[in-house]
Amino acid sequence: MRALKSIANYIKRTDKLYWLLMILISSYSLLLMKTVPSPEGRTMGYFTTMLVAVVGGFVGAFLFSFIDYREITNFWYVVAGFCLFLIIYTQLFGSAVVNSGGVNAKAWIYLPGHLTFQPSELVKIGFILTFSKHLSALEERGLLKSPVHVVLLALHAMVPVVLVHFQGDDGTAVIFFCMFLAMSFGAGIQLRYFAALIVSVGVALPLAWKYVLKDYQKERLLVTYRLDSDPNAALQYAYQQIQGRLSIGSGGLWGRGLFQSPRVNHSIVPVQQSDFVFSVAGEQLGFIGCTAIMLLLLLYLLHTLRVAHKSTDLLGSCICMGFFGMIAAQAVFNLGMCLDLLPVMGVTLPFFSYGGSSAICLYFGFGLVLNVYMHRVNTDKVVLKRRI
Repeated sequence: MRALKSIANYIKRTDKLYWLLMILISSYSLLLMKTVPSPEGRTMGYFTTMLVAVVGGFVGAFLFSFIDYREITNFWYVVAGFCLFLIIYTQLFGSAVVNSGGVNAKAWIYLPGHLTFQPSELVKIGFILTFSKHLSALEERGLLKSPVHVVLLALHAMVPVVLVHFQGDDGTAVIFFCMFLAMSFGAGIQLRYFAALIVSVGVALPLAWKYVLKDYQKERLLVTYRLDSDPNAALQYAYQQIQGRLSIGSGGLWGRGLFQSPRVNHSIVPVQQSDFVFSVAGEQLGFIGCTAIMLLLLLYLLHTLRVAHKSTDLLGSCICMGFFGMIAAQAVFNLGMCLDLLPVMGVTLPFFSYGGSSAICLYFGFGLVLNVYMHRVNTDKVVLKRRI
C-alpha cells in the first residue's frame, strides 16, 4: 500500500509532459533500431542493445529525479575528481577507433563482457553539475560580473574541451564548448564577455587551422562545400555524407516503408545506426519521418527551457540550460552533417543514434531536469530574473 502511495505521489509531482515526450522519442528510436540490420557475429543486435540502454536509462532517470539536485551538487568535488579520472584513464588505457580517413579517437574503454563505454558521455553530465555549481556559487557571492571570475569560468570549461581534444574526439570537445556557452548565457553572464570570446575565437581560428587541425579534419571541412567540384576528395572524405544524402532523398514524402528499404537493408550508408540514423528515417519514412524527428526534438528542447524558466534558483536553471545546450548542439551538428550543411564530425543524434553509453547518459540528463522540476518548490529563495 505504501509503495502504491509513493508511486501515486511521484506521478503527481513529476513532469508528465516531459515523460510523454521522452517515451515518444524512445519508442521512435527503438523502431528505427529494429529496422537496421546488425552485423553477423554480434552477441546483441542494435535493437536489443538500445532496448537495454533505454530501460536502464529510464531507471537511472527515475532514481536521479529523487535526490534534490542541491544535495547532489554539494559533492561537486567528488564529481569533478571522478570525471578527471575517467578522461585521464581513457587517455592512458582507452581503446582507439581508427579508420582510413585519418580518424584516431581514443575515447572508449573496455568493460567486462566484451562491452565498451565512452566515458566522455558521462563526463558531460558531470560537467553540467560542476559548472552549474560554479555559476551558482559566483551568483550567490555577487561575482558573476567580475572579469577575473568570468575568466576562471572559461578555464573551468576548457578543461574537458582540451582533454577530450587530446583524445582525438573533437566533435565531443565542440559539444562541451556549446554547453559552456548555453549555461553561461542562461546564468546572465554579460554580453560583452561573449563578444570578447567571439573576437578571441576569430583570432585563434587561423592558428587552429595551421597547428591544431589534422589533415583529414581540414579535408572534411573543405570537401563539404565542394562535393560536386572535386569527385576524388568527395569519395575519400565525404562518401558517408553522399550516401546518406542519397538515402534521405530516395525516401520521398512517405518513404519506402519499414524493413522494405534496400539501402538500409544492405547497410549502404556507413555507420547508419549511429551518426547517420537520420538517413534511416529518411529512406524508410521519408520527409514525414524526418520532420517527426525534428519536431519531437524541438518540443523536447522547448520543454527543457520551460523547466529552466520555472526553476526557483540559478543552480537548477543552469542544470537545465546545460542539458539544453548539449541536446541542441548535438542535434544541430548531426542534422547538419546528414544534410550536407556541416562536415562530418562524429556527433550523434540525441536519443535516436545507436550507442549504449550515450543513451544511458542522456537519460541521466533527463533525470536531472526532472529533478529540477520536482524540487523547484523546496526552496525559500525568490525567483530570479534571467535571460532564458
